[in-house]
Amino acid sequence: MSNLAYQEAEALILDFGSVITLTMFETHHLSEKELGLPQGTLTWMGPFDPERDKLWTSMQRDEISEREYWITRSKEVGNLLGEDWNHMFDFISRARGNNVEKIIRPEIIQMIKLVKSSGKKIAILSNELDLFFGKENRERLDFMKEFDVIWDGTYYDFLKPDARAYQSCLEKLGLEAEKCVFVDDQNRNVQGAKEVGLQAIHLDVREPQVAFNKALERLRINVQLKHVKPKIRPNHQGEET
Repeated sequence: MSNLAYQEAEALILDFGSVITLTMFETHHLSEKELGLPQGTLTWMGPFDPERDKLWTSMQRDEISEREYWITRSKEVGNLLGEDWNHMFDFISRARGNNVEKIIRPEIIQMIKLVKSSGKKIAILSNELDLFFGKENRERLDFMKEFDVIWDGTYYDFLKPDARAYQSCLEKLGLEAEKCVFVDDQNRNVQGAKEVGLQAIHLDVREPQVAFNKALERLRINVQLKHVKPKIRPNHQGEET
């Protein structure tokens, strides 16, 4: 369906982890350096190599939740250091230190400026923003002040893809679902958004600019973003991802 078949969107709603930030998979080299682990220690690559990440494929089949996936990975990394980590925040706070800006997608800063300068609203709809990323880390990011609404499931008893999560965010924005475009990297959340009437777009973390550009088109912002590929270890095909 052409973007012209959709109403002009008046707001952009973004997931946080893997949409605004780079994925943990793309930044293994940074995590290993910060944690003092040998390069190549962290081998699970999620969507970049699902065949070798059975826990990831289990999550995609809804056998475990996304939260359970990351708690398991956090415990594994903690064990490598001889420490007991029971929360994703333990992993992120130790692996990132004070360098949280390094894991923000370069395209995001430009996208926020484009949306705000066009007079549109912008929001975050995240299941675990402060639970995983941490309130202190969030407050270090100056661009977060540009968001009109930040809906964080950390402080609610329901999460995406529950319809109440989207509806609660929409109420705070003061807009109907059809007037908002939503971007998320998890298909279950995209489907949940479509069911409440949002213009929902799935972000493929291997080509995030495709989703970002579709969103800009729905907002009638005539700019095309280019993907700035992060420098990570070669994948199993011998190419940088």
